[in-house]
Amino acid sequence: MTAPAPAPARPAAASVRPRRLRGLAWLLVRQHRAALILCAAVTVLGSAWMLYQRAAVLDTLHSAGWPARSPDSLAPEAVNRVREDLDSFGRNLGFLPLLLGVFLGAPLLAAEREQGTARLVTTQSVPRGRWLRWKLCFALALAMLTTGILGLLYGWWWRAAGPLAPVDWLSGALFDAGGPVLAATALFTTSLGIAVGVVARRATTAMTVTFLVSGAALFVGDVYKGDLGTPRRLAFPLGSPEPPALEQVVQVDQWVGTASGRLYGWGTCVQDASPEGCRAARGIVNSVWDYFDADQMAGMQAGAAGVLLGLSAVLVGSVLWWTRRSTL
Repeated sequence: MTAPAPAPARPAAASVRPRRLRGLAWLLVRQHRAALILCAAVTVLGSAWMLYQRAAVLDTLHSAGWPARSPDSLAPEAVNRVREDLDSFGRNLGFLPLLLGVFLGAPLLAAEREQGTARLVTTQSVPRGRWLRWKLCFALALAMLTTGILGLLYGWWWRAAGPLAPVDWLSGALFDAGGPVLAATALFTTSLGIAVGVVARRATTAMTVTFLVSGAALFVGDVYKGDLGTPRRLAFPLGSPEPPALEQVVQVDQWVGTASGRLYGWGTCVQDASPEGCRAARGIVNSVWDYFDADQMAGMQAGAAGVLLGLSAVLVGSVLWWTRRSTL
């Protein structure tokens, strides 16, 4: 009697590499990998460019003997080039929050509702509220990390420029791009895009409305950001040179005034037949400046960031409240 033939050996199971991300984290990374790659590329390339420019600025300053010597010996072309690089890159960086709101925030939920994916979520084992929180946290974290890193490096760059940095930090790009304001603005525009997308239900409509509303909101914020601080005032004799304290300040307004402190508009008596007699009759003896000093910038940026973060929290809370009480 012959022994039964041995059963054929089963092929060894192919080793499967375990995924480092699981569940909703893996799903979100998989679904939004294009946005992740693009934001990572922008962050890496922008950071590398700013590191290079910062090193170039320091080489220029050190070659002029700064800080032991005044950089006034630098050629005007070199000074203008440094300031133009700082201002142009900062202005380009200022468009990043608007782009994140339009292309990341607006279609985040609008595309899900338009394609019917959001309805599918309600049939799965993952609760709808948990899925929404993951989506919101993913978009806001991506926007904050991208702009936060670039904003910190930009502030590090322009502070290294020292006397070569643009003086008018309030109306230029330094205020909006160099510090916490850039990340806070990105959180606001992304939250606004998400809120618009929940209401609009269509990605294209949500992106268009987000672009218009975000642009209008940022314009209004730019107009009123001077109200975040209290201007300082300095009076000096009319016709005399400006005091050294006014060389590196942002001028807000200019007046002429009397010794007692009464103020008149800067053009008072200018068109009069005898300006000197007109000023003498009114007792005008001083030129008066209202201005912001450089040490006020950090406090004003913190105030702007606080307002934007508060608005973002309201928008995110509204999205969660709305989605709990309406169908996806």
